[in-house]
Amino acid sequence: MSQVIVMNTNMERETGRKAQVSNITAAKTVADIIRTCLGPRSMLKMLLDPMGGVVLTNDGNAILREVEVAHPAAKSMIELARTQDEEVGDGTTSVIILAGEVLAQALPYLERNIHPIVIIAAFKLALEDAIEIVDKISIPVNVNDPKEMLDLVKTSIGTKFVSRWSDMMCKLALDAVRCVAVEVDGRREVDIKRYARVEKIPGGEIEDSRVLDGVMVNKDVTHPKMRRRIENPRVILLDCPLEYKKGESQTNIEVTKESDWSRILQIEEEQIKGMCDKIIELKPDLVFTEKGVSDLAQHYFVKAGITAIRRVRKTDNNRIARAVGATIVNRVDDLKESDVGTDCGLFSVEKIGDEYFTFLTGCKNPKACTIVLRGPSKDILNEIERNLMDAMSVARNVYFNPRLSPGGGATEMAISVGLMEKSKTLEGSIQWPYKAAAEAMEVIPRTLIQNCGGNAIKILTSLRAKHATGHHSWGVDGHAGKIVDMHEYGIWEPNAVKVQTIKTAIESSCMLLRVDDIVSGLSGGRPQQGGPSPEQQEMGEGDMQPEQ
Repeated sequence: MSQVIVMNTNMERETGRKAQVSNITAAKTVADIIRTCLGPRSMLKMLLDPMGGVVLTNDGNAILREVEVAHPAAKSMIELARTQDEEVGDGTTSVIILAGEVLAQALPYLERNIHPIVIIAAFKLALEDAIEIVDKISIPVNVNDPKEMLDLVKTSIGTKFVSRWSDMMCKLALDAVRCVAVEVDGRREVDIKRYARVEKIPGGEIEDSRVLDGVMVNKDVTHPKMRRRIENPRVILLDCPLEYKKGESQTNIEVTKESDWSRILQIEEEQIKGMCDKIIELKPDLVFTEKGVSDLAQHYFVKAGITAIRRVRKTDNNRIARAVGATIVNRVDDLKESDVGTDCGLFSVEKIGDEYFTFLTGCKNPKACTIVLRGPSKDILNEIERNLMDAMSVARNVYFNPRLSPGGGATEMAISVGLMEKSKTLEGSIQWPYKAAAEAMEVIPRTLIQNCGGNAIKILTSLRAKHATGHHSWGVDGHAGKIVDMHEYGIWEPNAVKVQTIKTAIESSCMLLRVDDIVSGLSGGRPQQGGPSPEQQEMGEGDMQPEQ
């Protein structure tokens, strides 16, 4: 169940050491919530939302979104997971665990009266050296080699619920990313949020999931006599209603005789006919509009053999435009031949379960796609979608920065050993917090070992020994809890995710260490001006504490 970390609203001001210790404790508590969610042997969390719904997941970001916290430091930790998710889409659990550990390692030095600014300077220096080490042990990857890319995406899915279907899910993720990748001004652009939509349809087998070479929308045709299957259709996309435009509130119509009524209705019909004629001139087979289509317009379309689909979402319309090569038009009068999309191979309407779905498939060069996910229940489909988004983010990151770092805690261990060596060359009080940053890096391999029930001290010692002799690709096998060479084991992570994780964790730790005063701006517990109210006097002084 969602844990609640509460900060007393009417607390005295927390200053100096007390504020720093309070922040570090809150950060460690948040890290402990999701510590068991790291690695292939990770546990699931069952979250209850305020509406009574249940979420089952081991995705760090999804868990922290649901957790309700009141402590400001805990809130900023949760913000880290969101930043990480938006930036690189993976490593949300790692970044929280790492940030919590870096702060925990700083605590003994605060207690020894080393100034926070000295600790921050040491952490900043450690961050620069850590990024150098990551770049040194990274290897380049060939983006066009499907096997290399599949192995990489498998790493992000290997720790998740869908790992049983990892080959199929990785292929879905790769196909989707390849589909939406476009070259803009000589650089690659991969917008998976806007152009790769996931449609979840309960029922069927998980193996039935697929990436369409086109788009699917949850809509049916507006009129029963319209065609439900068209090969190589000409498609028009509109952002305007095909209905009679009623006057605004200041429009007055005076009706003096009965014939005026029929004239008013006639004007309506003429206006709709004019709109439909403009569309029919371009000889389309399909018309999609984001607004409504009146009965009369449907009648004209059926006569002309045109299929119309109304009230399509704006986002779906954008995807259809990319897939079929059409342009969305705001006014019927502006329609021209170049706005018609002709890249679609087949339009069809199918009934899946109780609902009708419109498919636009066989597109020549679709720059947008729909991923159809099938599965036994809504909960499972939601978790598959979360895992698939992680996999697509990993594939996207590698397209932008085609370098890989060894996974399984190998990169963190290499950083830890490298920083330990460097700390021996530093002088003055800065070397102790620098060493603390090196020790904090070990938390990732240690957590991986603990989560699969291994002996943390024994395995970490042998892993440290491997890295000390220069074997930087050795890490932890998260299934068996023993050390393996990641080159042979084949667990790799994108360089961008690793660098972002370390940067976010250390920089946020520095920010929290800078805080030396927590002042509550809430007015709980203070009597209002003019003295307490009669109700408060009845309650007595002791009852005026705010709810915690």
